Amino acid sequence: MTHSPIRKVFQGVADRRQMFRMFDRHHQRPGRFEGDASPLHCGEWFETGRAEHDYMLDILPPLWMRGEMFAMREFLTGSITSVFYTLRIDGKFRYFHAYCDLAQSRSPVEMRDAIVERESWPVKAMTHQERIEHIWSATHDEYRGYAGDQWLPEHRGKRTVLYYGGRRGTMLKLLEDLSDDEIAAKLPVHLRHLPERIAA
Repeated sequence: MTHSPIRKVFQGVADRRQMFRMFDRHHQRPGRFEGDASPLHCGEWFETGRAEHDYMLDILPPLWMRGEMFAMREFLTGSITSVFYTLRIDGKFRYFHAYCDLAQSRSPVEMRDAIVERESWPVKAMTHQERIEHIWSATHDEYRGYAGDQWLPEHRGKRTVLYYGGRRGTMLKLLEDLSDDEIAAKLPVHLRHLPERIAA
């Protein structure tokens, strides 16, 4: 279940309900209160609206504010906390949330640079991993989970989603094993036909 590289986990602009759901996308994981969950969260980011950004700024005094970013005072786990950004991209102000490791002094800056680079792509596209992460973020808790004891030992703890397979009925599949057609079927219509970009 380890992740960690910087990754976009939701396509589009998250409203307040979606934002709060994504603050802990991994709350169903087995052994939630055991071990270090930092690698699961660190590096995740998504876009919010201005109202959501400003709401979070007003909740508590931030831990710090630096130019176009501020960090939340409450830590999610270890040295991981929410950093919110106001970034000018292609002449427009846009707003983002990310989980950064404040034990790494350059983490918020590296995150900012990664967001700007990703959102400045000249063609609207999604990587394979972004498609998978969007499916996970957008799937209701009742239709996603983690492989348990009925799975082979090497798959236990991996993310699963329910998939409707036509005549074969509804089945539980490992998220990472979804075929391209199954991924397309689970994406919203406006995202299904975006070209796939290979991650740099």
